Amino acid sequence: MSETVPESRSNAAEFTVSEISGALKRTVEDVFGNVRVRGEISGYRGPHTSGHAYFALKDDRARLEAVIWKGTMSRLKFRPEEGMEVVASGKLTTYPGSSKYQIVIDNLEPAGAGALMALLEERKRRLAAEGLFDPAAKRRLPYMPSVIGVITSPTGAVIRDILHRIRDRFPLHVIVWPVRVQGETSGAEAAAAVAGFNALPQDGAIRRPDVLIVARGGGSLEDLWGFNDEALSRAVAASQIPVISAVGHETDWTLIDLAADVRAPTPTGAAEMAVPVRAELEATVAALASRLQACMSRRLERDRQAIRAAARALPSPDQLLGLKRRRFDEAESRLQRALEVGVERKKARLAAIRLTPAALSRRMNEARLLIGRDMARAQAAYFAVVRERRMRLGRAAGRLTPAPILRRQRLQADMLAALSRRGDQAISVRLDRLRARLIQADRLLTTLKLSEQAILERGYALVLDEQGALVRRAADIRPGQNLELRFADGAAKAVAGSGEAAPAEPARARPAPKPKDPGGQGSLF
Repeated sequence: MSETVPESRSNAAEFTVSEISGALKRTVEDVFGNVRVRGEISGYRGPHTSGHAYFALKDDRARLEAVIWKGTMSRLKFRPEEGMEVVASGKLTTYPGSSKYQIVIDNLEPAGAGALMALLEERKRRLAAEGLFDPAAKRRLPYMPSVIGVITSPTGAVIRDILHRIRDRFPLHVIVWPVRVQGETSGAEAAAAVAGFNALPQDGAIRRPDVLIVARGGGSLEDLWGFNDEALSRAVAASQIPVISAVGHETDWTLIDLAADVRAPTPTGAAEMAVPVRAELEATVAALASRLQACMSRRLERDRQAIRAAARALPSPDQLLGLKRRRFDEAESRLQRALEVGVERKKARLAAIRLTPAALSRRMNEARLLIGRDMARAQAAYFAVVRERRMRLGRAAGRLTPAPILRRQRLQADMLAALSRRGDQAISVRLDRLRARLIQADRLLTTLKLSEQAILERGYALVLDEQGALVRRAADIRPGQNLELRFADGAAKAVAGSGEAAPAEPARARPAPKPKDPGGQGSLF
């Protein structure tokens, strides 16, 4: 039984959800074409992967969804941040997919310098607490750099002023890393430039700079906001290359001024800090060279005067060597006389010596006595060593009695017998296990009737050739070939023909195969 749906008695028109959503969208867009909304940014997480940004504007009582398309994001002069108070210009519309209304922002401005200054002060306190502005961590600028890196816009007047000032004071190699100096991406580009300069090798194709200059002309707080970027301040503080900050005029200040090693009032002042005046250096070097030359001349003249004064006090070479020459002459004359006297004495001693047979015999007898005495001493020492060795051998033989050897042999025999018994037991156990496994396999084979004899009992026969090899295919048989047919109860000879059966020999009974010993190790088939 079906239920009856009661008819509606209302005269109100029916709309679909899409019709209602479209009507609301047209109404909101017609009434609120272009509006300016002041509020605090909430839920901002940066641009989406598509380049669009989605967040909300709120005050103390309400919340308004907002979206900034990709093209508008690239034209903003500053980067939106969570909690920043802004004034957004755009048009209101609805999003039928979620029944929400939102503002499509065409332009975004800070609500005032007060909000930006508050954000800047809060960021300054946080970075200072981390030690990024510590004066003790500042590095000294090199006195005479050979390469200078400049991070700025390549088309502005700032780079021309820096290059002109460096060329006038001290011409050297300048590397320019082009970046945007205004807009949302300016801070990130400048941070990447600082990291890129630090990543250059010291002696590569592009040499690593000795000092960096981050420069930009003057402007409002919003124009300079990119140089208050937290990532840029961290990159400058972590730079291994000394950094000079030259952002804005002397009255302007940004976070990079606090993080840099040196702050210059203007970009031109940064160039003056980076390099000395070459003409002044040349003049100083020339003055120092002249002073050094004069000092060396005066020192040499004083040394010459001192040498001449010392030379006057020293005796002449003849006076120094006269006494030595006289002593040498006297020694020469004495040496001549001494040689003559020595020769005469040697002659007299040689003449006094008479070489006779009696003298030789006496010397030989003395030598024999000495040799005999030495031989007697050697023989006595030899016998003493022999006696000592015999005593040591006797003591060792006393320790080597048959009893310990026999006891050790009995122990070894007992151990060998025990090992033999264990080996026999292990072999017996192993054979029992293998015998049981063989019996089980034989029973299983008999039960399933998979043995050769069981197959032949079912009516099959084996065909063997002259060599006793098994013939598996009819194509392997040639006419006239002698064959053997093996049945369950015997074997019969046969000759292969080409269609006519050859007379077969009478079947020769063959004894049935004997069952194998269950305890053996033979094959199962």
